[in-house]
Amino acid sequence: MHLDLTPEALLTQLGYTKNEQTLKQINDIIKNTNGFEKFSQHIPSFIDALAVEKGFIAMSNSEDHLKIKCEEDTGADNLSAFTALVKHWADKYKLELKQVANKNTYYIIGHN
Repeated sequence: MHLDLTPEALLTQLGYTKNEQTLKQINDIIKNTNGFEKFSQHIPSFIDALAVEKGFIAMSNSEDHLKIKCEEDTGADNLSAFTALVKHWADKYKLELKQVANKNTYYIIGHN
């Protein structure tokens, strides 16, 4: 089954309210992300998997990319599981990611 995510549906999946600003931002991200249509249908299931490790996907305020981020849980070792999950997802869908230095944050640059 192929799921085609509209910009509006993607905003909803990411937890954003649809308005002129968020719609422009998500459209800019889609245009700026190489091969977005090749992996976008897998974002909803990835959001669910990330939530288990206190991770999430959000729109970046500094770059026209989606970012994958993790909140560190000092009571559990979720960072190694989060990192493994992100790397597995990127490998599976042949994605180029850019990690922010010294942070648990990755930008989705696009499809390789």
